[in-house]
Amino acid sequence: MAQYAQDTKVTIDKSRSEIEATLKRYGADAFAYGWDDLKRTALITFRLRGRVVRLSPPVVDTNQDRFRYTTNGVPISTALQKSRVEQAQRQSWRALALYVKALCEAIENEIVTVDAAFMAAIVLPNGQTVGEWAGPQLTNMVAEGRMPALLPGG
Repeated sequence: MAQYAQDTKVTIDKSRSEIEATLKRYGADAFAYGWDDLKRTALITFRLRGRVVRLSPPVVDTNQDRFRYTTNGVPISTALQKSRVEQAQRQSWRALALYVKALCEAIENEIVTVDAAFMAAIVLPNGQTVGEWAGPQLTNMVAEGRMPALLPGG
């Protein structure tokens, strides 16, 4: 099955601007964008209905064979590798724009709350997202077949 926007020509900047405009249209009152070349990551942070949310498009692993070889295993030129990586990055940003738009529409139509829609990406007071904080715990609980301890007063 083909990936969403796999052949997109829409630039990363255009997708980022679209995400910002979408969030503003649905009531976000803060927005920031940043990137880290060393970690090869980018992120957006916004505040929507009192919740601070942080999202990142997937990191493109440039060492994957699909960026370095033809389907027959023949190495490709550096220029073609760069082109394939850039295409994958554009595709990731288009997918992120679609994701944000879909969640905002679901919130607007009261299908879900902001908390339910963006749960894993909500930023906690310590700077971690709920997903970063809970993910390892969830992995351990599932692997061990146990439930978390009840909260005090629960």
